[in-house]
Amino acid sequence: MLQIEKATTEDASIIHKLAHQIYYPTYLGILSQEQMDFMLEKSYTVSALQESMRTDQDFYIAYDQQSPIGFIALKSKNATILRIEKLYLLPQTQGKGFGSQLIDFAKNKATIRNKSIVELNVNRGNNAYYFYLKVGFKVVQEVDIPYFGYILDDYVMQVQL
Repeated sequence: MLQIEKATTEDASIIHKLAHQIYYPTYLGILSQEQMDFMLEKSYTVSALQESMRTDQDFYIAYDQQSPIGFIALKSKNATILRIEKLYLLPQTQGKGFGSQLIDFAKNKATIRNKSIVELNVNRGNNAYYFYLKVGFKVVQEVDIPYFGYILDDYVMQVQL
């Protein structure tokens, strides 16, 4: 059974380590090495993670038998939408139902916060897209987001609660 615990700023090093174990296998063949390195440096340093925690995102670490295996970050977008800003699991733990448990966790948090929609962005080349379809998300928009000289080519996906 997955345990999900709210991360503190002291836990940022755990998320940093997980991100470095997850990011490369996830985006190999989708993003360039240069872009993967840049994204990790921009968003997943301990200080960047701590800043996100302090300003606008709630991070949670997923544990399987006391071992950290992934994380999710949530953010209120507006009165009706809770966004999943990040959702990552170690490659060797994928396909075991943990992702669905993290989605259910996000839906529960949305309900508690009186939100009616859970939203996320997923890279159009990321296989996680098919997982999100399977758990009920629908594409509401295709976006190309300029990001420090890169283009984030994403689907915006939502599920109604």
